[in-house]
Amino acid sequence: MIPAFGNLGLWMFLSIGAVALFVVFIPTVTWLDSRRKEREAFYKAETLRRITEASGEGAKAAVELIREEGRIKRRMKGEGLKLGGLICVAVGAATVIFLRFQGGPYLAGLIPGFVGVAILVYVYFMSAPVEEEPKA
Repeated sequence: MIPAFGNLGLWMFLSIGAVALFVVFIPTVTWLDSRRKEREAFYKAETLRRITEASGEGAKAAVELIREEGRIKRRMKGEGLKLGGLICVAVGAATVIFLRFQGGPYLAGLIPGFVGVAILVYVYFMSAPVEEEPKA
């Protein structure tokens, strides 16, 4: 066997895998996701149209539904930021501990730790609060 082609099988596997990933899999998943979002938007618009046409109270119900969906989205975004901040702080602390015992530059672990702290400071102190429903 020629030494230059000693790893031909590995290169063929990696080439076919890269083509399958970047030419087939990722565009297909992106296309399917966009179709799902389009379908959800269509069904939501149809539902709101039917609610507003049904009765005089339908318009008020549609507006309240839109407000509630916005409230839920903001709450979920805030919860995601809280989780992301906690994960960054945990990764930073674990990196500091690991690199300290390895004798490496352990202060590099402060970078993700400070990113997590910045995210948490934003979520708890700087972002606009999500208004809660009035208790009836």
